Amino acid sequence: MHPIMKPALRRGWRDLNTVQFGMTPAHAMVLGPMDTATGSFLELLDGTRGMPLLREQARAMGLPDGHVDGLVDRLAGSGLLDDTTGGGPAADALREKQGVMDRLRPDLASLSLVAREPGAAVGRLAARRRLRVRVLGAGRVGVVLAALLAGAGVGEVEVRDLGRVEPWDVAPGGLPVESIGERREDAARRAVRRAAPDRPPRTVAGGGEGRGEGEEARGLSLVILAPRDGLAVHAPDPASAEDLIVSGTPHLYAGVVEATGVVGPLVLPGDTGCAGCLDLRRTDADPVWPRLVAQWRSGRQRRVAACDLALAAAVAGLAASHALAFLDGGPPSCAGTRWETSLPGCAWRAKPVEAHPACSCGTAKRTIGERTPEDGEAHETMAGRQPHAAQLAGIWRAHV
Repeated sequence: MHPIMKPALRRGWRDLNTVQFGMTPAHAMVLGPMDTATGSFLELLDGTRGMPLLREQARAMGLPDGHVDGLVDRLAGSGLLDDTTGGGPAADALREKQGVMDRLRPDLASLSLVAREPGAAVGRLAARRRLRVRVLGAGRVGVVLAALLAGAGVGEVEVRDLGRVEPWDVAPGGLPVESIGERREDAARRAVRRAAPDRPPRTVAGGGEGRGEGEEARGLSLVILAPRDGLAVHAPDPASAEDLIVSGTPHLYAGVVEATGVVGPLVLPGDTGCAGCLDLRRTDADPVWPRLVAQWRSGRQRRVAACDLALAAAVAGLAASHALAFLDGGPPSCAGTRWETSLPGCAWRAKPVEAHPACSCGTAKRTIGERTPEDGEAHETMAGRQPHAAQLAGIWRAHV
């Protein structure tokens, strides 16, 4: 182990004996009271020294035997310490790619704040390189979202769509103006490749023609439905995700409809409500809903749909953040929940998608009871919280 105080946390002395690491309440911790020798020793925790050398230098500074090990253990337990050699063989392989690491250094620093254990952040970053994500939709939301995931280190990000790039598909960070007239899939593939810090560590054989979406989805970590048609995210057709439900593939909805951005739900088949549950809940609340949806879906859409550029970017960013939280093993707050925001206020609000007992996904039958609206509010409140370090013995305390 080569311990290092997490560089992402800025340091500031509150007084002569108390130091604060971090600025925001979600991550800040206060250490004190601290003697001069211990304060000087913290400067040695820069990732260049192993524990034997640190113990030797601590003795030279007059610190008692065992003080270093206890200090390092408490720092690690509080989430303030990282390990420049941790993360396992995959992390070691990633460190050898200096150019890639330089591209991903801000992401690594951010991950170190949510992956508390030493070496866990680089381990998660290395794990991303082996993930496969498919984005269905190559419009203003879908391509930007795909590029964000690729740029954050997800190894294989594939975009599926039909037709050719239209002028209104162009977006900063997505399809460039030079791609107008090209096949959407080809243009999206190049955009993703430009965003990626390197090629994926392995190549997965393709050739999905003639197979259903669910069969092709096997082996995918996540499918993101980001349709260019806003109706398909406002009122997603349950039939379009049936194969994903059957194959057990997690999938996330994201898009813009009129002047409203939508992220979620993240559907975990068998555990959370799906598009069918959403449709049935809406029908329960408004018996006219099926009639309206049938009219909206009938005929061909001939006009260019509303899709505010900044709103599309916000949706892509939030959806990418939720997707990465899920891919990294955490519980994103859009699991079983739709997040919506509308212009011009842009205030995000959560709407739980409860499993419906009549839905063919069977989720409600596999759970004990159903969540109440109060449960949904609790889910919204708790999901966004970052865990604070527990108050530790001796000189440690959480700073809020």
